[in-house]
Amino acid sequence: MAGDGFTTCLWFDGRAEEAAQHYVSIFKNSRLGRIARYTGVEPGGPAGSVMTVEFEANGQKFVGLNGGPQFTFSEAISFQVHCADQDEVDYYWSRLSEGGEEGPCGWVKDRFGVSWQVGPAEFIDMVSGPDPEKTKRATEAMMAMGKLDIAALRTAYEGG
Repeated sequence: MAGDGFTTCLWFDGRAEEAAQHYVSIFKNSRLGRIARYTGVEPGGPAGSVMTVEFEANGQKFVGLNGGPQFTFSEAISFQVHCADQDEVDYYWSRLSEGGEEGPCGWVKDRFGVSWQVGPAEFIDMVSGPDPEKTKRATEAMMAMGKLDIAALRTAYEGG
């Protein structure tokens, strides 16, 4: 993998392979990659168990590391899923929250504790647009939602 950008490493407590399979099943343009196993020389896991698993989710490179219980995920790091339409918002919201936790403002914590922001790509345009009143209305509407509703966001943005 030398010379081809960077890879996000996610630290799991024994569930890296399960997580990689889960994410690959959700996102298009995804695949599992190489798996490295503990040899018994390094700390972290018994010989033969999965140490790391490489995977791509929607073309983004990741490696899942079974590092143990010392570190856990928090909302300080999250992944944004930019959706083309409400069907995509509904799909990703449902799949990522399965066994996890639905949050406010389009946030979801999946079954592994990883945080995701699931929302329409056009919302970024709404909140970064030139009209502060439209931006405020769209933001206020978003703040009152769990799963984001594109039609309601558009209505709020336009002042309806």
